[in-house]
Formats: sequence, C-alpha cells, structure tokens
Amino acid sequence: MSMKIRVLVVDDSALMRGLLTEMINSAPDMEVVGAAPDAPTAREMIKVLNPDVLTLDVQMPKMDGLEFLERLMRLRPMPVVMVSAYTQAGSDTTLKALELGAIDFIGKPRADSAKTMEIYAEELVEKIRAAKGARLRRQVMKSEIAPAVVPSVSTSLAGRPASSGKIIFVGASTGGTEAIKEFLLGIPADCPPIMIVQHMPESFTGSFARRLDSLCQPTVIEAKGNEKLEPGKVFIAPGHSHLQVKRSASGLVTELLATPPVNRHRPSVDVLFDSAAAVVGRQAVGVILTGMGKDGAQGLMRMRQAGARTLGQDEASCVVYGMPREAFLVGAVEEQCPLDEMARRTLLAVSR
Repeated sequence: MSMKIRVLVVDDSALMRGLLTEMINSAPDMEVVGAAPDAPTAREMIKVLNPDVLTLDVQMPKMDGLEFLERLMRLRPMPVVMVSAYTQAGSDTTLKALELGAIDFIGKPRADSAKTMEIYAEELVEKIRAAKGARLRRQVMKSEIAPAVVPSVSTSLAGRPASSGKIIFVGASTGGTEAIKEFLLGIPADCPPIMIVQHMPESFTGSFARRLDSLCQPTVIEAKGNEKLEPGKVFIAPGHSHLQVKRSASGLVTELLATPPVNRHRPSVDVLFDSAAAVVGRQAVGVILTGMGKDGAQGLMRMRQAGARTLGQDEASCVVYGMPREAFLVGAVEEQCPLDEMARRTLLAVSR
C-alpha cells in the first residue's frame, strides 16, 4: 500500500484546525500528522513530524503566514497550500505568498450548506494532492530581479506590427499566477491583444490584474465585457464569469458569460479557446501554461484545427504538468517550450 500524504495544518483558529483536519483525514490517501496554532509551534512540528505538505493560514499571531512562509522557503522548502480569507487584503497577501513559493491557495470554507462544505473538502484535498507532486520553484531574491528588457514586436519581429490582427489567448491554473507574470514580463508594450484565463476566485482576479499591470509593459485589466481588443491591452478573466472573444459592429470585443462551469471551472480555459477557434481562427495564438487538470486541452486542439499557432509549457518548467500535458497528449500543442522562452516563442508565432 502506498504511503499517505502527511499534512501539517497551521491555523490560529481551533475551529478551523478541527475542520481542515476532518476534511483532510476523510481522504483515503492523506492524513493530518499535526495541527499548529502559530508559526513557532509549526516550526518545531515540522522538525519532528517531517510533513509532505503544509496548509498555512495567512493571518496568525506571533508571526504572520507570509513571514513564516518566506523563512520556510529559504531554510526548508516544502509544498505549501495557503488558506486565505476572501477579502481584498487576503487576495493581495495570497498573491505575495504565491510569489514567495506557495504552490496554491484556497479560501476559508463558508458553511453555507453541507453541499458547499463537501465541494470545499474535495477542492482542498485535490490541491494538497497536486502540491505533493508539484515542482518547487527556486526562490528568487528581490536583488536578483533585473528589469525586463523587452523587444518591440513592431521593430524586432520581421517588421510585423502589433496591428497585424493576431490575438494571443492564454490559459493557466496551479502555478499560473507566477507563470503568467513571467510570460508578460517578456511581452512588449505594443503587443497584440492578449486574453487570459487563470483559475481563481472572483475576489482575487482584480488584485491579480492590478499587480500585473504594475509590473508589466502592456496595460493589464480585469475584463468587464464589451471592451475592444486593442494592441497593448491584456484582459484577465474575472473569477465569476467565462471570458470569450466576440465579433461586434466595432470589431472584436471581450464577452463575459455567467453560464455554468465547464470542466468544473468558471472561468474556463476551454470556453476562451473555443471562442478563439470559432471567431479568430488562424489569426490566433494559443498558449497553455502550468495547471492541474485538463481544462483547455480540447479548446487548444480546436484552435490548432482552425489554423492557430499553439504552444504549451514544458514539463520541466511547470509547477504542475497537468493542463499542458493533457493538451500535448491530444495533439493540441504544436510546440513545447520552457517558461522562460514562452514570451519570445509566442512573439515569433505572432510574426509568422
């Protein structure tokens, strides 16, 4: 029999520790080996219990989750799933935690109904499972980060301007917040329009878009619907709706749909990619990045069949090689490449 995934729960609320412990222990392949109320206790328990995965509360006494995470990733890197409040402050802190090396995050459970709790428990154990098999990123210290030197599409790529009519479509899930950031850091200000689906709750996508906008050369916004697709603009799907491209009297625009989840996700990468195949066809470039599950694989296949160029992140650079793997296996990925090459390869695909 295979060994169970050993989990340490860190949360200052006794109620939350009990709830998370019960949910995790209900999964046949994992067990909670300890529960700590604060960071100093957690540090001692890690030494003794040697857990495989940590669930970590963001806000705690004595030492907050971020400070503890930063020290942990420097001294004893291990897979961490953050447990965060669905608030503006919670979302900003969670994005910082992902930057520091946490694999994934989940909101605090909302006890609306037994069904809600059941769905939450399924999501929690799925994220812990993915974290156990995830690739830990090497911590990059702030002093190591050099300003991005980005070529201009219009001058460097065979003279093809951003107004060439091409549109870039991107999908990601687990590990995607950092992968999308790295991808966009290599994209110039005069890029073709870019539409992105990252699996995230609705309270997080606005913060994510603002963070990217502050770091990257193109303008990054959370899509509201009916925005014109213009060069230099990046549209992030809001966490409450599917995002797709639509043809209107004024040209191509964003469209939001509150239709049911697809592949258990809303927003879904497949919905975005399907619209790219149907509306944009061979003028589209599809990119599938790190993530758990198979959302986007079939949509990317339909994009390729419609004449689009398609790229997938390679296994070695993925935090979780799930979505790119599924897309590769069905023949949807024309070219696989490492994350640090993805922006350059995408720009080359635009110029062809």
